[in-house]
Amino acid sequence: SMLMFGVILASSGLLLMIERGILAQVGPPPPHPPAGLSRRDGQDSPAELELEVLRDTRNRTIRALCGQRSMPRSVWELPPGQRRTVLQHLLVSDKYRFLYCYVPKVACSNWKRVLKVLHGALESVDVKGKMDHKSDLVFLGDMKPEEISYRLKHYYKFIFVRNPMERLLSAYRNKFGEIKEYQQKYGVEIVRRYRKNGGNSAGDDVTFSEFLQYLLDEDVERMNEHWMPIYNLCQPCAVRYDFIGSYERLHADANHVLEHVQSPSFVRFPERQAWYKPVTAETLHYYLCNTPRRLIKELLPKYILDFSLFAYPLPNITSEFCRQ
Repeated sequence: SMLMFGVILASSGLLLMIERGILAQVGPPPPHPPAGLSRRDGQDSPAELELEVLRDTRNRTIRALCGQRSMPRSVWELPPGQRRTVLQHLLVSDKYRFLYCYVPKVACSNWKRVLKVLHGALESVDVKGKMDHKSDLVFLGDMKPEEISYRLKHYYKFIFVRNPMERLLSAYRNKFGEIKEYQQKYGVEIVRRYRKNGGNSAGDDVTFSEFLQYLLDEDVERMNEHWMPIYNLCQPCAVRYDFIGSYERLHADANHVLEHVQSPSFVRFPERQAWYKPVTAETLHYYLCNTPRRLIKELLPKYILDFSLFAYPLPNITSEFCRQ
């Protein structure tokens, strides 16, 4: 199938990049250089050079994959279900002429706050209260085909990405540790399916291994958006994004986008909420090293396009690493 071909190609590209040393370091991509370290005597700082390598790697990998004949060249070449998914994840700003593909667990709530402020529906990004993910937002999927095509052709398009395993862990901790609706809708079924005598669970005690086994058995196209691969949500071959921002350099990349679309100077990207518990490298290390290695290895092909296209290293689950 087309997707399987893409997985094989992307896997080969990822291995090649690892072999050449581009992705040899296990860990997040390099941090964005701090303000004031831009250029001295015409020389780039080491952090800027690393960032340039990262972006060049992403661009070359996306071009290589998306240049294959079997890959979609536009949203109209996608099967109806896939087209519907991406169009419902593309948020529209006609005022500032941009499209933003939102990815759950990659600061999308804060980006939605920014959009609402830009369009006057919200007074400030710091307004407290639960985020309404539907009202006062315009989705590309709600427009007519000719309106969709025009915006895809002429508007500035961007997405923000995150390490796939970190994103999955963030979704797991948030949805099954804090949200009753997810515990009842997904948790109860997961425990019943994968645990002996799990019929009495309230869905609030799903283990990370059970969650990953559920993802392994789930059809990618039917996944909940919080753990669906970014590739499937945003279709970077069918939609040619002008900018790919990273969760690891969230504020610097967000500021770059806001400057590019010429947003008012008073609109800034929100700070992280005080109650938010970030996934640290130590937390990710703990969960990965306490999960059956077989499970992670079997799950990787479902997310390999996210790893390879966006230049994230595969998780290190070697015995030596886990003993540290």
